Amino acid sequence: MSGLTFVDVCSGAGGLALGLERAGFEPRLLLDEDDDACRTLRANRPHWNVLQADLLDFDPSEHPESHDVDLLSAGLPRVKSNATAARGESGDEEQLLKAAVYLTHAVGPRALLVENVPTLADSDRFRDFREFARVELEHLGYECKWFILNSADFGVPQDRRHGVLVAIKKQWFPWFRMPSPTVADHVSVGEALAPSMRSGGWKGADLWVAQATTVAPTLVGGSKNRGGADLGLAGTKRKWEALGVNAHSLGNEIPGPDFVWAPELGRDGMVRLTVDQAAVLQSFPEEWEITGKKTARYRQIGQATPPPVGRVLGAAIATALRSPA
Repeated sequence: MSGLTFVDVCSGAGGLALGLERAGFEPRLLLDEDDDACRTLRANRPHWNVLQADLLDFDPSEHPESHDVDLLSAGLPRVKSNATAARGESGDEEQLLKAAVYLTHAVGPRALLVENVPTLADSDRFRDFREFARVELEHLGYECKWFILNSADFGVPQDRRHGVLVAIKKQWFPWFRMPSPTVADHVSVGEALAPSMRSGGWKGADLWVAQATTVAPTLVGGSKNRGGADLGLAGTKRKWEALGVNAHSLGNEIPGPDFVWAPELGRDGMVRLTVDQAAVLQSFPEEWEITGKKTARYRQIGQATPPPVGRVLGAAIATALRSPA
């Protein structure tokens, strides 16, 4: 079989699509409703066919290039936790999940990949959705597998767990295997950000690196309904502060020679991460340009699937699809 093809919906900054490209897939169409995300995709891959549209309004009959691809992938906006759902913060995310499943009717891929929060794969709250997906997809001739991966197991310097649905046409499904970890030791925040922290001549960089010995907490992109960029809710902020990072806002530049790191003095004595450093923690390549203003750039990064996770998922699916039916 020659090159494999895919359609990617809710593409965002392109983390999942980049990973799938590295796994040998070629995109026929990428879809996202956000201006900045579409500009990011076009800036990095001018030859990609990028459509700015809402998934709920997308009609594949108007885009025949989306038909009969090998894979339909969807790194959908994160469904809300039980806490945020209780505060009435659920939006269209659960509608988008169903829309991605229904889209398999029209697109007709040999495989479907949905990536989201880990609770989607194992929480009682989403049991009805998992049953809905199973019934719909089995009716179309797919077999399904739900599982959870952690980005840290694939070289991403972040504790980021993913709930994953892989559905493959029955004749190829027996050859699918869940990806196994690719690193023996997790990459720490300090190891990942050491070159950046040292690059501005900060004298305390090595001291900060030496104590930042764990993976980062999960980056979160937030929503357009919230204010400026920060590194998460209160519990996540405390984890960052234990690493000497002020998680209440992002910095505009890396620490310079005169910056004094003194976390015992509170937030003002801690480093603030830049948007570019957040991209490193999400394992985007240095040359990948994220477009827009600071908050928009950070949201694209925080909402993205790390490319190494997209690559290992794509490689596992490709192995199955290239096996004898």
